[in-house]
Amino acid sequence: MTATDNNAYNATVIGREEINPQLVILRVRPDATVFEFKPGQFGVLGLLGSAPRVAEAAAEDSVSEPDKLIRRAYSIASSSVERRYVEFYLTLITSGQLTPRLFALRHGSRVFVGPKASGVFTLDRVPTEKAVILIATGTGLAPYISMLRTMLMHETNRRFVVLHGARFGWDLGYRGELESLARLRPNFTYLPSITRPDQDPHFHGHTGRIQTLVEQGLIEKESGVALDPAQAEVFLCGNPEMVKTVKELLAVKGFSPSHGKTPGTIHVEEYW
Repeated sequence: MTATDNNAYNATVIGREEINPQLVILRVRPDATVFEFKPGQFGVLGLLGSAPRVAEAAAEDSVSEPDKLIRRAYSIASSSVERRYVEFYLTLITSGQLTPRLFALRHGSRVFVGPKASGVFTLDRVPTEKAVILIATGTGLAPYISMLRTMLMHETNRRFVVLHGARFGWDLGYRGELESLARLRPNFTYLPSITRPDQDPHFHGHTGRIQTLVEQGLIEKESGVALDPAQAEVFLCGNPEMVKTVKELLAVKGFSPSHGKTPGTIHVEEYW
């Protein structure tokens, strides 16, 4: 798709929250009605090659065509019942084509949003009587925010657990919201963790790599939810090494991956 002006754009940025210089939450309002989606799915954002880039961006290997849309898929963080905007949680890839441009957006900026959502990283296949364990690093948290914002409004019995890892406490996006949810909803447990506590002495919480915490039994100890495929299903999104290692740990406990139409008890968001 090509365009020479803002005719390429069909949405407006109505919210921008900078978690830190490398992490941002964008709220985008489509000109048309917000498309229907299921919690856990992803949408598409796009900007023209002529769009400005943040100063921290690395030089592009090849110059982007100025009148061509650069498009990428990102998990949706907003509730599926939110009709005013679509929310995305983004990390700055300084060598990337799109995120250095997305990070330059401000309130009122125009942007392209795809007309529909896609993806099967949803709760559709999880039996309602099973607990849901949501494990993520970095912005892999985004689809879980959508799930929790949507499901915790009416799910009062099913147990939800979030184990979220980052380098520092200031990298833990949505931390305040998740801590509040954990206080208000007895069926929800939030387990934040950082890997560089020596550089963040004010963080008082769990430390260590996600895979190590899973192996040490943190989820069971803190939430009371057993890592048993008969009782819970696990979602993984984030760093590929974390995903690979946790899948191996879960396999020992009898969990099996879900593939296409083949049901399983481990659900993985593959793109990263």
